[in-house]
Amino acid sequence: MDAIRYNASRPHPWHGLRCGSNPPRIVNAFIEITPFDLVKYEVDKESGYLHVDRPQRTSATPPMLYGFMPRTLCATRVAKLSPHVERADGDPLDICVLSERPINKSDLILSVRVVGGLQMLDNGEADDKIIAVLVGDPVWDGANELGDLPPPIIERLQHYFSTYKLRLGEHPTTSIRDVYGYERATEVIRAAMADYLDVYPDALPKPLGGA
Repeated sequence: MDAIRYNASRPHPWHGLRCGSNPPRIVNAFIEITPFDLVKYEVDKESGYLHVDRPQRTSATPPMLYGFMPRTLCATRVAKLSPHVERADGDPLDICVLSERPINKSDLILSVRVVGGLQMLDNGEADDKIIAVLVGDPVWDGANELGDLPPPIIERLQHYFSTYKLRLGEHPTTSIRDVYGYERATEVIRAAMADYLDVYPDALPKPLGGA
């Protein structure tokens, strides 16, 4: 269980933080990359620190803040929610966060309200992207369902995740199979929380941080 060891002064962002104050509606999002990043950063699963995963392959940058939900895992239960796949990607559940004011820093925790998600496949694996808005945001805080967001925002997310791994001259490895609202998002989040406990039943009993 080396992966869930952490320094008391810095909880591991995956294992040492709470999933949220009221999941699946109000959850915590640990932000790895921002719309300003031309490099894809990712949490190192052993240490909990951000590391460089790769430079962005295209000129596109994520249209929202992008990270994951602590104490979640995309495994057997999440895969069962995606038709025609046998497995999920084995990572924490990804989440995209909309904020009216630009946030240009990563490696931070946000309290967010879930409104929907994207059912994405990556090399045949389930790789859902939950969509949320920043709690307390003066513009978006009233959003409770995907339909409360302007369609172009969702279209940008779909385009980004359909192309962000694309290599010139190669076939795309990712595809968006569905766009869903809050009700389906709750199923995915609960499945990811249950998958996490299946794999890490002895994880930290009192996770820290966030609302």
